[in-house]
Amino acid sequence: MNKIDLSTEKWLLYYDYQLKKLKNKKLEGSEKFSRLHRSPNALQTHATLAPMDIENLQKRLRQFSAERNWQPYQTPKNLAMAMVVEAAELVEIFQWLTPEQSQTIQDDPQRHQHLGEEIADVLIYLVQIADHSSINIEAAVERKLALNALKHPAL
Repeated sequence: MNKIDLSTEKWLLYYDYQLKKLKNKKLEGSEKFSRLHRSPNALQTHATLAPMDIENLQKRLRQFSAERNWQPYQTPKNLAMAMVVEAAELVEIFQWLTPEQSQTIQDDPQRHQHLGEEIADVLIYLVQIADHSSINIEAAVERKLALNALKHPAL
């Protein structure tokens, strides 16, 4: 694990460089550049893709909010409203694309990166809403998948 102390701007340049480097190598599966973890003073990167740890992510988001004194504003209602704004930004990426163009967005590195950022924003708010509402995301997803299977049986 490398620890790198970088400003946000330098980090974004470093991240872009690493992604381009890996894309050029055409790495597959577990070799892909993975999740990035940033503490207040250092940035840690991992060379393998690991499953997302929701509880750890919630803990990191709580710490991030506490360091900025955002807790009073992070009610489920406010977080849901913020998530809808981010979802609109996600939809905006696809707004004037044809269905065929939307399926090739990964071919445009800037759009693809923007898409990833907006997906992350929506996910972060969903994870925070669940955390502030005491919803176990894994259990809720499993229950919903089971309900969907009953409602929409396989052909």
